Amino acid sequence: MKAKIFEIKRFAVHDGDGIRTTVFFKGCNLRCKWCHNPESQNSKKEILFYQNKCTGCGRCENLTVEDEKFFCFNDAKEICGKDYTTDEVFDIVIRDKAFYETSGGGVTFSGGECMLQINFLAEILEKCKNAGIHTAVDTAGHIPWESFEKILPFTDLFLYDIKAMNEEIHKEYTGVTNTCILENLKKLLKSNVDVWVRIPIIPDVNDTEEEMKNIKAFFESYGYPAKIELLPYHAMGEHKYEALGKSVEKFDVPDKEKIEKLKKMLSPIDNSRVG
Repeated sequence: MKAKIFEIKRFAVHDGDGIRTTVFFKGCNLRCKWCHNPESQNSKKEILFYQNKCTGCGRCENLTVEDEKFFCFNDAKEICGKDYTTDEVFDIVIRDKAFYETSGGGVTFSGGECMLQINFLAEILEKCKNAGIHTAVDTAGHIPWESFEKILPFTDLFLYDIKAMNEEIHKEYTGVTNTCILENLKKLLKSNVDVWVRIPIIPDVNDTEEEMKNIKAFFESYGYPAKIELLPYHAMGEHKYEALGKSVEKFDVPDKEKIEKLKKMLSPIDNSRVG
């Protein structure tokens, strides 16, 4: 069994506790206008071209996405996406088990949307779980509940995105409604698994008091996750749109004051959950 993966990042520290290996799957069923990994959206292999780095040497003139051994000496052109077997991914993940154990880390499967390749994901999660490695799945949740049921026995932590509570805003800025996403989150919060909810903060989209009140009301009704993370928008992925020949929608970067205010609005009595 194979999956399309565009990056395997060792010694990652952002997607769960401790030192981790993060595996980025290619393909996503959302089209978030602020996405900082646009190369993750298409499930097929793609070529990224950074024109400002090109010296015009001509080595890549006939390059196709199947030329996996190609590399540009100046990093001007790269092929995004590679087919991996579960054994190949596991062999990379297991190398750093000692670091996971000493730091409280593990492996995180992300994307794109890793749950779109659910059979591969279930198989690699089971391999990691059986090897005693802490497992995390980073998802936007727009997936049939049956897929969650398939991986729940092998998943220690879900990193779960809430893009917006307002359904119209959610559809306008991600391309899909949030009905399925919120229903799945209700079920996850009742299951015997850790859930961290992550909220990207996008100025003039979801950074309103109304949005925070609605998110807090949701948690008060269905249960608070183990942790809530607010992720301020950043523009570090804009150059990738140009490399893919895509247009990019620009947003302002929220200031720290605003983020702290939103954190306080979301906090339960135990405000250590909000970070």
